[in-house]
Amino acid sequence: MALSQAAALVEKVIGHGNNATTEQDLTNPARDRAKYADPSGETMKALVWMGKNDVQIHDVPKPRVVEPRDVILKVTGSTVCGSDLHLLHGSVVQMEKGDILGHEFCGIVESMGSSVTNLQKGDRVVASFQIACGECYYCQKKQSSQCEKTNSNTMEQGMYGGRTAGMFGYSHFTGGFAGGQAEYVRVPYGDVNLLKLPSSVPDEKGLYLSDVLATSWNCVVDTGVEKDDVVAIWGAGPIGQMCADFAFMNGASRVIMIDSNWRLDFVKSKTPKVELLDYTALPRGTSVTAKLKEMVPRGPDVALECVAGEYAKGWAHYFELMLGMETDTSEIVNEMITSVKNFGRCGITGVYVGFTNHFNIGSLMERGVRLIGNGQAPVHMYWEKLCKMIESGEIDPLKMVSHRVDISELDEVYYKFEKKEDGMQKVFVQTRFSAPPAPGTPALTTYKT
Repeated sequence: MALSQAAALVEKVIGHGNNATTEQDLTNPARDRAKYADPSGETMKALVWMGKNDVQIHDVPKPRVVEPRDVILKVTGSTVCGSDLHLLHGSVVQMEKGDILGHEFCGIVESMGSSVTNLQKGDRVVASFQIACGECYYCQKKQSSQCEKTNSNTMEQGMYGGRTAGMFGYSHFTGGFAGGQAEYVRVPYGDVNLLKLPSSVPDEKGLYLSDVLATSWNCVVDTGVEKDDVVAIWGAGPIGQMCADFAFMNGASRVIMIDSNWRLDFVKSKTPKVELLDYTALPRGTSVTAKLKEMVPRGPDVALECVAGEYAKGWAHYFELMLGMETDTSEIVNEMITSVKNFGRCGITGVYVGFTNHFNIGSLMERGVRLIGNGQAPVHMYWEKLCKMIESGEIDPLKMVSHRVDISELDEVYYKFEKKEDGMQKVFVQTRFSAPPAPGTPALTTYKT
């Protein structure tokens, strides 16, 4: 049995904690039609996880209102995130067959529970990828990703010494909630986890308030990018791309992007000031750290990790990951630590699940390097500000959007996104409820015949 599914069984044996105030493990209405499926019998298309490296489009029951603060959305836009690939690969534990994926989505309010008074049917909204209660210690501080009342997973508590908030479409480890890569989605605590979109912000821009914009902004400001800083960014995907923009916006004098593929050129085409470092093109025996010290003699002031811990560069970590001797490689984090200047700052935003080997704690301590886990970004802290920045034109999420696709082809899109095929940077996934494409957005791409 796959490790991910075995971990889910272990959690069932151990049992959840008693802290959550919303029902857990509602990852597909088909699991209990009488309780979770809409009584109309209507079905919807949804992307479901069927095992390691296996996602499929299924017809499943439409969800229903389960609790008084629930909102049911007609999904008008979703996307695929690099974090979704960790689920595809089984790197995030406690996935079960049939789980509906997707943590970034926007939509139209279709129905709601009796306690939701701040929304109306027909409102256009974007959802926070994390599920916050709006009332606990962390929610009161707008630190919504650490809500104390929406995830009762015992294994996460044991591994981390504390729980994160529940998250949409991101395994039973984070509460077990059905995601938004579907035509409908149930949003628990919908009165606090949905932001109304102004008419001037189309879905193709507003969608990305759900995660990528808040995550990138948090990475930059939480790590402390300041005026005149030189910033090195590992990873030229959508998060890294927006981090580059936000670093300049927060005063950085230079941004150096490290990666190994066409995405470097994509970012350069959108933000010409970015400097590129293709680590695969370095001369034999030259490390990323050595090259960065050549480009910046003392080293960058700030290093931002926008990749994740599951991708090994060397054979030692490759085999240790394969054999379960570690869950994450330390290679990029070590590069960051040795590359920054003394008393430099390193922020980790790419997903790291558990434990790593060969960590260079000596350089961290001796050189006074600050290593910051940026955490899952607290969307509620930033999304209103970022929405206003979209309205004003200060930021343009469309810079990272390369494709528009239909939900019926989302399984195929996952595999293309994983392989970095077809120049796919960030996608907008339409459904039957989507509005016509907004001006300036990519045309529909189809893959299935």
